[in-house]
Formats: sequence, structure tokens, C-alpha cells
Amino acid sequence: MLGNLGLQGGRLSSFHAKGMVCPDQGAVRIETFFEQDGRRFTQGFSAEIRAMVPSGNAARRVREEPDAMQRSVEEREGYGFMTREGVKAVRLHPQDSVLVAITALDKGEEIPGQGLVCRDAIPAGHKVAALPMREGEPVYKYGQIIGAATRPIAPGEHVHTRNLRMLDFERDRPPGSAAVPTQFVEESVRAGFEGILRPDGRVGTRNYIGVLCTVACAAPVVHKIADAFNHEGALTQFPNVDGVVGLTHSTGCGMALEGDGMAYLQRSRAGFARHPNFGWVLMVGLGCEVNQADSLVREHGLDEMVSLVHIHELGGTEAAVARGVGMIRERLPEVDAVKRRTVPATHLILGLECGGSDAYSGITANPALGAAVDLLVRHGGTAILS
Repeated sequence: MLGNLGLQGGRLSSFHAKGMVCPDQGAVRIETFFEQDGRRFTQGFSAEIRAMVPSGNAARRVREEPDAMQRSVEEREGYGFMTREGVKAVRLHPQDSVLVAITALDKGEEIPGQGLVCRDAIPAGHKVAALPMREGEPVYKYGQIIGAATRPIAPGEHVHTRNLRMLDFERDRPPGSAAVPTQFVEESVRAGFEGILRPDGRVGTRNYIGVLCTVACAAPVVHKIADAFNHEGALTQFPNVDGVVGLTHSTGCGMALEGDGMAYLQRSRAGFARHPNFGWVLMVGLGCEVNQADSLVREHGLDEMVSLVHIHELGGTEAAVARGVGMIRERLPEVDAVKRRTVPATHLILGLECGGSDAYSGITANPALGAAVDLLVRHGGTAILS
């Protein structure tokens, strides 16, 4: 994300992502900002999430009135989560017994719109009691039980490990019980993008040349080949080639010739080779490894999309690097000859990976990405969460 915001260098002092998702108002507003070398940079976007609203005046107002989203937020202060001046803490779900402080709160400070005064200092991102809770009473956040009070808790208190414990309880909600049918956009008005149609019918968003290896021993050659093209001016004459990417791994030898390990390795290598963002692929093998390049190409039908370099056959690393660089130079005009065309969003597959969580990820990045995925799926696209 920092790259998308244009962060090229200097000292990053802080990075924040804030969002406003109003499920019953059918809209999302995401804002990211960071501070670098004393300067503040902001980027934001708004989008209509009609899939979250089956029908009703709220959805109609968001569609028909440009300012409806902001007015709806003002009407619903304290619900969902939002970013605007004067809001100090938010309730993530109507059932919640705690609020989340979006800025540090001092003892005695009033929380506007909530009728609360802080009884303790509340760090940013921490919980403040919104209701009185008895000892042993479940504590709710996100509409879910997150623990139980270890003693009576008064409204305005800091809710943390000192007064909150884990709680065993029956979970009677089966997986997927809250799922709702997707409201797909009519095909005639679905979104599209400028993609690269590959011979097998799949569509790429980028046009790279891939350099893969069969075994870890070939990884240095892979990196040297790719690095020969990853400097300024190396691909100036080929504007439709986005770069040369080297993908290595740490196995391929000292393993059984047959079995799950080899099957998984070859399947993943073949998957990379077939990726629609690759216009052409070079496979580098050592020559004595268990995971032989010729076998990999033959068993997975990669003959037409992959060319091979064998380090032993060429006499060593330098010769193999020179051969690989030469082969790529010969292929560049062909890979550059692609033309982008408008294709439907059904060809888009968005990969999501769960990363490190903090006090805000569950109320900023997660719902923001969820809203983006909702939009993509409504237009026929696919998302994968790993």
C-alpha cells in the first residue's frame, strides 16, 4: 500500500488507515494517510456497496444523492465505524457493550454522542465500557463475545486484561449462518478492465517474463538472469513488458522422486508457469536434481510455454546466466507484441493473505477489503483468502 501512495524514501513516522462502512446505508469510505519527514499525505476513495442493501430508502438515497452518505453517518453516529471530526470512539455493532477509542482519551474526557465520561485514560484502539457490566457477564465487541468481566465494570472504564478474562461458552451459530445471497450486477452493465488475453483464454493484468528454477541450487542463476533486466532503461524499447520476475524455492533435491512432496512442488511450479501474468517463462535446472526440468515440463504439458536452461550442460553459472539473458532478449519482441483489450471483471481473481493484526485491522483493513471483494464478486470476479 505504501508503494501505491508514492512513498519512495525518507523517514516514515506513522501510517494509518481509517474507514467508514455503513452496512445499512450501502456505502464505504476508505482513507489512508501517512506522515513522512514531517509532511502528511492523504489518499481516499468512496464506493457504493449496494450488495449490502437488498432494498430500501437508505440505498436509494446513497445512489441518488451525492451527500446522502455523509448525512447518513451524521444520523447514525456511534454505529458502524467512521472517520470524521469530533468522533472519539465507535461502537462496532449495536449489541456491543464496549466502544473502541479511535484516539487516545484522557481520564474525565467526554465521548460525544455516547453520554459517556472516561473514568480512566483510554489508549487509542483500546476498549471503553459503554454499559454497566456485572462480574462474570459476557463482554461484546463486533457483536461477538470476547470474554467476561472479572469484576463489576462501570460505563467509561478501560476494559482490558485487568478486568476481562477468557470465557468458555456454547457457540450455537453454525459456520455460514450469516451469509446472504450475492446480488450480482446484470451482465450487460458489469465492470470491465483492460486485460491481456492469453492463448488459453485466461486474462492477465500484467505482462511479465518469468524465470523459474527446478531446484534451490539454481536460484542464484535465476536471480542473476532477472536482475539483468531490472534496472532503469533495460526494457525501454519494450513498453508492453512489465518486467522480468525470478521465482525460486528451497527444495527440489534430497527428496523422494515420487510422493506428495514432489507432486506439490511440481504442481506449484507448473502453476507459476501457467500464470496469465507471464507472457513467457524460462525454467532453469541444475542437471542432477531429483525434480528434473524435462520431467516437469513433460508431465504438466508446459512444452509450448516454457523454455529450459541446464546449468551443467552449459558448463556452469556464468554460461547459464549468459544463455538465459540471451534467450530472454530474443523473446522480448514477441512478449512485447501483446495488445490490451476490454474484458469483463469475471476474469479478475483477487488474492488476499491474512497478515499481522493490530488494534485497528479488524475495523479498518478487514472491512475495507471485504467491501472491495463484495464489489468484485457482484461483478462476477473471484476472491481467495489464504
